[in-house]
Amino acid sequence: MPWVTQRNNPVLHSPCARVAALWKTRPMTDAPILPGRLGNPSMQLRDDPRADPRMVAAMATLGMDVAPEPAPVDINSPLEELLEFSHGAEEGFAMLGDIFSAAAPPITNVERHTEVIKGIDGNDISLYVHVPTDVEGPVPAIVHTHGGGMVIMEASGGGYVRWRNELAATGLVVVGVEFRNAAGKLGPFPFPAGLNDCFSGLKWVHDNRDSLGVSKVVMSGESGGGNLSLATALKAKGEGVLDMVDGVYAQCPYISGAYAQKDPALPSLYENDDYFLNCSMMGSMVRMYSPDGSADTAPLAWPLHASVEDLEGLPPHVISVNELDPLRDEGLAYFRKLLAAGVSTASRTVNGTVHAGDCIFRDALPEVYLGTIRDINGFANSL
Repeated sequence: MPWVTQRNNPVLHSPCARVAALWKTRPMTDAPILPGRLGNPSMQLRDDPRADPRMVAAMATLGMDVAPEPAPVDINSPLEELLEFSHGAEEGFAMLGDIFSAAAPPITNVERHTEVIKGIDGNDISLYVHVPTDVEGPVPAIVHTHGGGMVIMEASGGGYVRWRNELAATGLVVVGVEFRNAAGKLGPFPFPAGLNDCFSGLKWVHDNRDSLGVSKVVMSGESGGGNLSLATALKAKGEGVLDMVDGVYAQCPYISGAYAQKDPALPSLYENDDYFLNCSMMGSMVRMYSPDGSADTAPLAWPLHASVEDLEGLPPHVISVNELDPLRDEGLAYFRKLLAAGVSTASRTVNGTVHAGDCIFRDALPEVYLGTIRDINGFANSL
């Protein structure tokens, strides 16, 4: 093709120019060059050639391989209607962890107990502590913050218990934080209630390193929990107690808040909209998290708004994203900000999967699920 051979043309060094040049030279009968809904706005997940067919088959059993029906609420709905809607959404999402890991083998080398602590706001917080029974000596700890957009879901849910058990079975102490949500069963407590609870959980683990047999402490979570993991590290820096956290492993972080009106700088919001998640519903969750809009650009609420200076001095990070996730590009944007701030940072993209697919599909994608478990373990033990 002509653009391949014109290596000295500076115009063609631009990625956008290269795409445009390729588009002009391709036969008109070819499939769209742009991925997902960027190339075909009516594309369904089940028809996207990038999607792992095992995942698509699992999702098809629940009708999740096509775009969901539009939600009856949006970011402009009254708060009361948003909160009412959150309960039904929570029930639906809560089932997925059990459904998609029903055939997983039992884990026998982990003991569990619950600690109830006082948070910095004076409220009680349950911490679910998972300890491996077959290791000796200090081991890294994972402080896990679950998904749900900081709005719904519970750390006590079956899928999250399974996730923490799987991590602990690799030789890690894992502590799940039952933080307050902005809606659902554990709400309504908007920002910064949930963040304060996660910070309190981190502080308890740090203060009890010796009794827990913990060497390093890593914040980790997916989706809204990825937000809270990143924000907890930022809060620790702001409070002058960054020594409490030795690393952060954030998965598919939900950190831009730019969903109701999609940010064109984040093309995955267009490319993968309606693949498991849709931007309209995520916009509704933004409003529940910050009902008056006052936190819509606050870095502790939406870490993508943090400046490079805000990130300087943070401990090592891993940012993991999913190829077919609307949130993919905001995670990668945060990764680039971390690099610009001089933070030791790695990034990975889990190909063929939707949002949090490597955390959800234990039965259908065991290699993918366990690959992420191993990666978190490797990161924690590398610190």
